[in-house]
Amino acid sequence: MSDTKSWLLCPDCREMIYGRRFARAAKVCPLCGHHAALNAPERLAHLLDERSMRLLDFAVADADPLSFVDSVPYLDRLRKARSQTGLDEAVVCARGAIGGHPVIVAVMDFRFLGGSLGAAVGEAITLAAETALRERTPLLLVTASGGARMQEGVISLMQMAKTSQALGQLDEAGILTLTLVTDPTFGGVAASFATLSDIIVAEPGARLGFAGPRVIEQTIRQSLPPGLQTAEFLLEHGIVDVLSPRDQLRPVLAKLLAAATRRPSGERVPAEPGPALVTDHTELAERHPWEVVRTARTLGRPTTVDYINLLTQGFVELHGDRRAADCKAIVGGLGYLDDIPVVVVGTQKGRTAAELTERNYGMPSPAGYRKSARLMRLAAKLGLPVVTLIDTAGAFPGVEAEMDGQAVAIAENLRLMAGLPVPSVAVVTGEGGSGGALALAVANRVLMCANAVYSVISPEGCAAILWKDPGAAPKAAAALRVDARYLLSQGIVDGVVPEPEGGAHTDHGFAAAALREALTSTLRSLMPLDAMNLVPQRHARFRRFGTPAPDLIDQEIAAERESA
Repeated sequence: MSDTKSWLLCPDCREMIYGRRFARAAKVCPLCGHHAALNAPERLAHLLDERSMRLLDFAVADADPLSFVDSVPYLDRLRKARSQTGLDEAVVCARGAIGGHPVIVAVMDFRFLGGSLGAAVGEAITLAAETALRERTPLLLVTASGGARMQEGVISLMQMAKTSQALGQLDEAGILTLTLVTDPTFGGVAASFATLSDIIVAEPGARLGFAGPRVIEQTIRQSLPPGLQTAEFLLEHGIVDVLSPRDQLRPVLAKLLAAATRRPSGERVPAEPGPALVTDHTELAERHPWEVVRTARTLGRPTTVDYINLLTQGFVELHGDRRAADCKAIVGGLGYLDDIPVVVVGTQKGRTAAELTERNYGMPSPAGYRKSARLMRLAAKLGLPVVTLIDTAGAFPGVEAEMDGQAVAIAENLRLMAGLPVPSVAVVTGEGGSGGALALAVANRVLMCANAVYSVISPEGCAAILWKDPGAAPKAAAALRVDARYLLSQGIVDGVVPEPEGGAHTDHGFAAAALREALTSTLRSLMPLDAMNLVPQRHARFRRFGTPAPDLIDQEIAAERESA
């Protein structure tokens, strides 16, 4: 639909809408929310700060390697596309700013031969990436394509490798890459640079896939189920990070650029200092571990999402494992903790019956651990500290999880966290259950809240196995010593975050202030250290568990010498 007429018919809801209102809404139907296509100049004007855009003049020669002719010669098609669109090719590249944050942008235009990926488009995308590399500036790719440009044959195919290689160089250099998926994005573009970015944002209803519906129907005689390749489906199935309406795109992109480039976000509000982190176990009252277990499981305690909302500014949640699923028991994203840009990852239980079911009672699937690993690798690439918040009875033990490699997903997280080249702080905020909790807790500093618990197995599980009686859970909790006081005395945790009288559920503000104080003070002590110090320090922290203390070793050696 066009915005040049006074009244227009929305192709989705079939309602009449006023043309000027439609244009002011950046071609989004005000009645049903349908996002109509923007051409490349419109897209640049919508995304970039006013007067910040400077076109990148990449002179790319025409290529007709096959002297291709269908109903008309290929070069005639190029000339016609240029005449109709006013563009040189199916992509426009520019430098500019979003929310004051510099960015290199390459915007595809579906009007130009279906946004097809040919040699000129591949060269322009590659040159944009090389410009971002040279200037160490984030790269934003706005995709709209039907796939490879058939008229150029295998030369078109090579652009997939060429552009993917260019994004790989940005990965190695630690430069943020973003993709904005618009409708449609298929074929060679979808299977190369569009899905290789660090963060994939999509507009509502945008379609993304390797093969378009017509190709699938003609190739294997199958019809796609409704909604299969839409952004909404892809968000649920772990491919897309963020689903953003058009009017929210600039704020979302600005937040991501601020955190990823460690530039001021402009949203930070000074916070009052909270109670200090406890590092001496004798300052903690002795309590029966079963009492602590019951408090740790109280549904009213702050969740990871609560802490994120209370502690961070400019937070953008990122979804999915980029493979098959978005595990809702794991929440993560980028934001600011005071003036510190961080990647936050945590388990999420919920409170109501519906929330608990949706979040799988905070028990992550393999997709959840793969999502957390992906976000931690992003933190490592961008040089951002990692904060993990842990409240889980353990990893999900179901059949589906076993079939999807739950043990492997946990093991890979342990290895990844051990080698992260950035500062990491883990906090057990409620339950820290078994390997499912440890998969997020191999950090430089491990903290726990005063009423949290951390254990190899749940007290009920231990009681059922060893006492043959689940009712012996209090006895098991006491035997396992799951409480913060004991764990601090043993060096399993490095500090205990104070809680208000009665527990964190009685005063979320107090709990958040205490956690903020603990995290900021701990991160500030770690941030001056580089990878050459952080990784060995982390290795040494976990290496010592289960080994005799040095003075005990000396005593044993002396005793052996005397007996000899």
